[in-house]
Amino acid sequence: MKLHCLGNKKLLQEKKLIAVVGSRRMSSYGKQVVERIVPELVKAGYIIVSGMAFGIDAWSHKVCLDYKGKTIAVLASGVNMPTPKSNRWIYERIIRENGLIVSQFKNGTIPQPVNFLKRNEVIVDLCQKILIVEGNQTSGTLVTAKLAADQGKDVYCVPGRITDNNSFAPNFLIKNGAQIVTEINDLLI
Repeated sequence: MKLHCLGNKKLLQEKKLIAVVGSRRMSSYGKQVVERIVPELVKAGYIIVSGMAFGIDAWSHKVCLDYKGKTIAVLASGVNMPTPKSNRWIYERIIRENGLIVSQFKNGTIPQPVNFLKRNEVIVDLCQKILIVEGNQTSGTLVTAKLAADQGKDVYCVPGRITDNNSFAPNFLIKNGAQIVTEINDLLI
């Protein structure tokens, strides 16, 4: 697969790439989880890969950079078009702080619904481990987890409260064989 890149292309050669994905409607719990786990992943030498979407994705990129880590954002548009536009702040910060923006779409491509599935495929292709923080019944995180499982990748999930809609995806995936994450050591094995 040909990737269009903007930024530090050397990050694609790294061995320790982990996807951190989840709900666009991040809860305070999801935010706390990212703030607890991502700094530890950075400390362990992982490159954080996500989709720069609202919620968990953008927050994962931000926290990674706050802790001087490296991150790769995979877009559902051309690399010259931050998607969503309101996340231009994290797009510019990723480039400025030696991160990488990638897409399989040529410059000028606007995001279409089908592009998001293709973006998720790229995220899975780049990473050996996929960490799901939050997601509801219709969340793209379930699709991402299935893509990862189909490729034999390791799928990890942070359990959530059974009363929260955002907990459906990770709890469902844990019940169906995904590895549970309650502390950083669960990801480092």
